[in-house]
Amino acid sequence: MSIYNYLVKKPNGEILSMETYRGKTLLIVNTANQCRFTYQFEDLQKMYDKYGKENFVVLGFPCDQFGNQNPEDGEQTTQLCQVNYGVAFPIFEVVQVNGDATHPLFNYLKHEVDYRAFGKASMQEKMLAESIVQIAPSFLEGRNIRWNFTKFLIDANGKTVERFEPTDSQLDIEQAIEKIL
Repeated sequence: MSIYNYLVKKPNGEILSMETYRGKTLLIVNTANQCRFTYQFEDLQKMYDKYGKENFVVLGFPCDQFGNQNPEDGEQTTQLCQVNYGVAFPIFEVVQVNGDATHPLFNYLKHEVDYRAFGKASMQEKMLAESIVQIAPSFLEGRNIRWNFTKFLIDANGKTVERFEPTDSQLDIEQAIEKIL
C-alpha cells in the first residue's frame, strides 16, 4: 500500500484519490475549529504560502473526536477556516482518526512512522496529556493520535517521513519540510 491508494471525501461529497497529490510534498493534519490549537491554522497557511511554489500542499482533515471541538460538517468547517484564519489549503470532510471508525488514510499514516512518547516534551504538552487522561485516556496509547493538529509529513514519493504532535514547534516542522523539498 501507499498513500496514493486512499480515497478522501471533499466537503461537497466528491471523492478524491490521494493519487491527485503524487509528486507533491504533503503535510496532512487533523484539525478542529474550536480547539486551543486553532491558531495553528494561520501557521499552516503561512507554510502553504511559503512552500507552495515548491509543490508543497497542506491537507486539513477536520476531526470531532477530541472534546467535540469540530461539530461542523466539512463545508461549514471550510468556510470557518477561510473566514477566521484565511485558509486557502484544501479542507476535507470530517473524519475519525482513532477507534473502530478511523479513516483508512489515518490508519495507514499512524502505522507508517514512529511516534514519540507524549506528555513530556514541554509544559504545554504535559497539560494537554493531563486533559487527555480526563477525556479519552486511550488516545495516549500506542500509535493513536493524541489530539487535534497532529501532523504527518509525506515526501514527494508518497513516503511518510515524520509525525509531529500538536505541541511541536512550527520551526521544527518547517526545517523538516525544507530538508525534503
